[in-house]
Amino acid sequence: MTHPDFELLRREPVTALKLTVESYRHRITGARHVHLMADDPHNAFLVAFLTVPLDSSGVAHILEHTALCGSQRYPVRDPFFMMLRRSLSTFMNAFTSSDWTAYPFATQSRKDFDNLLRVYLDAAFFPNLHALDFAQEGCRVEFADPNDPKTDLVFKGVVYNEMKGAMSSPARVLSHTLSEQLFPTTTYHFNSGGDPEEIPSLTLEGLKGFHARHYHPSNAIFMTYGDISAHEHQTRFQDLVLSCFHENTGASSIPDEVRHSAPLRVEGTYALDGADEIQGKTHVVLGWLLGRSMELETLLNAHVLNGVLLDNSSSPLLKLLETSELGASPSSLSGLDDSGRELVFACGLEGSEPEHADAVEQEILDLLERVSREGVEPERLESVLHQLELSRREIGGDGMPYGLKLLLNALTPVLHGGDPVTALALDEALVALRERVKDPDFIKGLARQWLVDNPHRVRVVLTPDPILNARRAEQEAERLRAIRAAMDDAARQQVMEQARALMARQELEDDPEILPRLELGDIPDDIAIPEGTEAPLGQLPVFWFKAATNRLVYQQYVLDPPAMPDELLELLPIFSTCLPEVGCGGRDYLETQAHQSAISGGIAARIGMRSSVDDLERFRAVFCISGKALSRNQHALSQLLKDTIDTARFDEWTRLRELVAQMRSSAEMRVTENGHVLALSAAGAGLNAVAALNDRWGGMLAVRRLKALDKALDEPGELAAFAGRLEALREVLRQAPGRMLIVGEEEDFANFTDGLSRTWGGRERVSDLGGGISAGPLVGPERHAWATVTTVNFCARVHKTVPYAHPDAPVLAVLGLYLKNGYLHRAIRERGGAYGGGAGYDSDSGLFRFYSYRDPRLEETLVDFERSIEWLTSGKADARALEEAILGVAGLIDRPGSPAGESKRAFHDALYGRLPEVRRSFRKRVLEVTGADLRRMAETYLSPVGAGYGVVTQAEMMEKGLGGDWIKRTL
Repeated sequence: MTHPDFELLRREPVTALKLTVESYRHRITGARHVHLMADDPHNAFLVAFLTVPLDSSGVAHILEHTALCGSQRYPVRDPFFMMLRRSLSTFMNAFTSSDWTAYPFATQSRKDFDNLLRVYLDAAFFPNLHALDFAQEGCRVEFADPNDPKTDLVFKGVVYNEMKGAMSSPARVLSHTLSEQLFPTTTYHFNSGGDPEEIPSLTLEGLKGFHARHYHPSNAIFMTYGDISAHEHQTRFQDLVLSCFHENTGASSIPDEVRHSAPLRVEGTYALDGADEIQGKTHVVLGWLLGRSMELETLLNAHVLNGVLLDNSSSPLLKLLETSELGASPSSLSGLDDSGRELVFACGLEGSEPEHADAVEQEILDLLERVSREGVEPERLESVLHQLELSRREIGGDGMPYGLKLLLNALTPVLHGGDPVTALALDEALVALRERVKDPDFIKGLARQWLVDNPHRVRVVLTPDPILNARRAEQEAERLRAIRAAMDDAARQQVMEQARALMARQELEDDPEILPRLELGDIPDDIAIPEGTEAPLGQLPVFWFKAATNRLVYQQYVLDPPAMPDELLELLPIFSTCLPEVGCGGRDYLETQAHQSAISGGIAARIGMRSSVDDLERFRAVFCISGKALSRNQHALSQLLKDTIDTARFDEWTRLRELVAQMRSSAEMRVTENGHVLALSAAGAGLNAVAALNDRWGGMLAVRRLKALDKALDEPGELAAFAGRLEALREVLRQAPGRMLIVGEEEDFANFTDGLSRTWGGRERVSDLGGGISAGPLVGPERHAWATVTTVNFCARVHKTVPYAHPDAPVLAVLGLYLKNGYLHRAIRERGGAYGGGAGYDSDSGLFRFYSYRDPRLEETLVDFERSIEWLTSGKADARALEEAILGVAGLIDRPGSPAGESKRAFHDALYGRLPEVRRSFRKRVLEVTGADLRRMAETYLSPVGAGYGVVTQAEMMEKGLGGDWIKRTL
């Protein structure tokens, strides 16, 4: 039944996705509603707006933040973060893209869905947009000492600091520079997140005007997924929002970009603070503007062309980029971007030189010209179609709820006028695509039309500048000095009054009962944990898990790494990256890559590790090789996994050299995006074996070692020696005992057993002992500071506590959220201006950890970590806040993954001793935590004496802001 205020435009079942797509329009306002009707209680929602900024002030981004700071029905200062604590949501967030803003959530509770829907809709359509919230979330000026007008002025603000951190990344600078030049006249020309130099120019009036223009129902699209009917959703939309609007003001739109008549070449710079060596640090990228993303045939054609050129290392363009002597590795921008109105294809090199730009461009154009003349092998096209089928079939949900992922996949074309049914019901379109690719001129024509003969091409050469950040800091200081010089007494007084008013507002205790909430009684009594069966094949233990995988099969070979020399131990993460990327089974690496693409969704290898559930001094490590395939390819996948561990070849030295260069580039890029993870790693490295090995393999020392390895491999004999160590490590692991995990539909198991037995049946039975890896001696708690290229800081403090099965472990999990909700969020994010911060118990290592992310402060944040403990122990625990923390931890425990992901989790949990009864006991204890328990945790485990500290910062702040008791290093 259709709601009377809506008209049904189209309804169509999508068999491959096991749902029905329904498209509606609101009769009065024109608001659109797309509903994915599915037999799934994990319901998802989003409301999105086409947002079209005309400058780089970050107006859309700052509005997204400020809209979540209180609304008409819910006039509390921080309803978004408060609802995070009062919900069992499986996802809650808000996104600002280049041309849209969305407010999504998902939950398995009907009551929770209704609560969140009320708050989200009121926040989006009726926000208060308070001046002080705008000052907190956007950008403001304050005196360095807020009460002393004689001190210098500084810029503060959450989004301001977030974007200073984001734009410290060369990849972000490169992406924005390319977009700026590809789109000279439309909204994509601007930085939608905000340029730190322009963010201070945004006014509250400008923010409110942007909301009035873009957040009207006529410009909105409501999207829902799950077993709640469209009629029920529309009743809520009408009652809560749409009844308040009485006209259709028209939806925003973005025109097609005006095409360039000839290719452009532009140059830019990025910050590389204090670098003595800037050689091999240049980025050279080409970008093309293609067709419209909402035209399905165009979109699918573009994905096929992108796959043919870049799918794997045997693909012609990726092969060229990986093997080129003109740079270190393919650019992280390489590939198809379908997130905007018009498609963008880009490719290029990192680790190049400015003088190589012409040669890089010519190499790429020559390759594309050859593809446009000669085409590609039919097998390569078939592999790309196979990958499209696999991605279409797979039921995800491990990183983001499956229903919400489907909504976001359809969002871009729908916002730009595309048909939502067509965007999801792809079966007929894929059949038509298969017919088109039979034409031998199909790829030739696309390559010529979109790339070779397309004049709307931009080349960006981005070079490092070792003094750029210093120059920007001086420009910012001069700007602030000019603002200060222009102030009279009244203006200075106004700045101080705003600072005092903002601090008072941040300290204000709102009545949380204004907001709806769940209670502990709403938490389900139990959790569903998949159970597998063990059915050995010969001497090989095999664990079978039945799951609704839509006819995909997931396979893992999991082995126990034995004790090994340090020179091999340090190589494990590098070996894990190289293993699926080299030749095996008698094939070279190019043939292996092509074979992987033809029969699987890819092969991955990783090292995993957790402390024992009852003893932090013991731990278990496993090495896992995994893959997924359509059920018709399950035998081929099994053989490929075996070939990978048994016959991987490390004699293709040039390939190894390319892989190390790519790893180094990727690791350096991740520093500014994951600085808090690296700070936490450094802080915990001396406290127990798991933390020590994690830091050794993935911390800042690992990045430094990777840089040293990359440089050393150019020396005579080093590459051969490196290859020898990898081969030695493969042989050590090949002989280790292991077991198989199979996840799939039961109907596929019967046909799989014989083939699996032939492939793996001769394998040795797994030992009862854990892995023999040792972390070596521990140094105890230390203070580690790392300097890198960044304009913000990442701070961490870590304490050794208890293992997973200890009765205090669930209490520590609750304590983390209690400290974050009650003290750290306000101190670090609201008052301190950091993008994020908090605390939590890491059950893998048994450590309790404090952190901040993209933080303008350093020492002050470390002080706030200690003050949060003092705050806890000095007063009585708040019953409501405790219940919210318990609710939050329960929600994290109960958050579901994909059907395959849940099975894999159950298997690996059991492997580490987290049997279903242990997991259920942990969950039960969470629900029993008391305020006295929390205070006992602080007194027992959180003394500053035994704490480890870590920071990632810039060199100048490291030297000025940290004392002599810190171990200071530069990356």
